[in-house]
Amino acid sequence: MDTKVTIFHDIYRRYAPDVNRFAYWLCGNADEAKDLTAETFIRLWTAKGDLQMETVKAYLFTITRNIFLQRRRDRATVVALDESLIDPAPLPDARLENRSQLQILWAGLQSLPEIDRTALILKVYEDLPYAEIARLLGLTVAAVKVKIHRARIKLAALAKNVGGKHHEDH
Repeated sequence: MDTKVTIFHDIYRRYAPDVNRFAYWLCGNADEAKDLTAETFIRLWTAKGDLQMETVKAYLFTITRNIFLQRRRDRATVVALDESLIDPAPLPDARLENRSQLQILWAGLQSLPEIDRTALILKVYEDLPYAEIARLLGLTVAAVKVKIHRARIKLAALAKNVGGKHHEDH
């Protein structure tokens, strides 16, 4: 087998789950995450030049993030008619309460500025060091720490509000 093919297969086996998880945290949709992951590896395959093995994961995350941002920009020009069809009234079924709370927290995560959300995901879920996140996002380490701290504060406040509302209702 060709050396390039062997290296690609090794990279795919090692990093595809991480890329897919990162993509999911960016977009919040399993099918879109799979598409982002596939496109990331297509771009890796078609990339010109040598890949430095110590930066593979960061490189793949950068590709994934760039694809996600481009798709989001492309979608911003299209009017989402589906949103006008959603019934804003909450469902009365008490069994849906926990799901509703999780949806609120998920919406909170998605409402964070993209760069704050990405920094938080890379730190909390991918366990990347601050320096690696800074390099990946083109920020200073101090700026990354501030973004992650502020994102955590926003999510903690949202969780407290959701939890407080839950306790007041019962």
